[in-house]
Amino acid sequence: MCKPYNRKAAKNTLRKAWGLDKELQISEVDSNLFQFKFQSDYELERILKGGLWTFDNQLLMLTRWRIGISANNVVLEHASLWVQIWGVLFDMMSPTVTMKIGKKMGVVEDVERRRRTDDQNLFLWVRVALLISKPLRRGGFLLGLDGRRHWVDYKYERLPLFCHYCGILGHDIRHCPPHFDASK
Repeated sequence: MCKPYNRKAAKNTLRKAWGLDKELQISEVDSNLFQFKFQSDYELERILKGGLWTFDNQLLMLTRWRIGISANNVVLEHASLWVQIWGVLFDMMSPTVTMKIGKKMGVVEDVERRRRTDDQNLFLWVRVALLISKPLRRGGFLLGLDGRRHWVDYKYERLPLFCHYCGILGHDIRHCPPHFDASK
């Protein structure tokens, strides 16, 4: 986080948002690094798959505990974001096409599938894991399938704090190292 925050409020807000008032242990193991202990694998999976989680518009990055992990070696390098893809031709709207588009952006984690076939979707919906060290893609791109090329736009859902100067998640323009270097 690039600004101070109330740790107690953050913990209480997350417990309430996750519906785990008493069942969740939260320990601060380093500066801005917390360990969450869930009572069941079901709750852990529900929270991991239910993100993007934020507090005060700051991204909360989660990773599953693995043998050998500690506060000194934990690696948090991907953020999972839902992305809407607009402008896809109606005859190209399918989970397969959504997967191909998502792979251009990052690692595809999930593809929204329509529950009702009588309603036409206006956009495709994909969840992708994006490297937080790289700028977010902006705007759109040319989609080429079956020998046809067509421009599509995309929109990130529930986008947390990110820098409009460098495009990287986790800070704003006031805290952007490249912005300060360029202004000298």
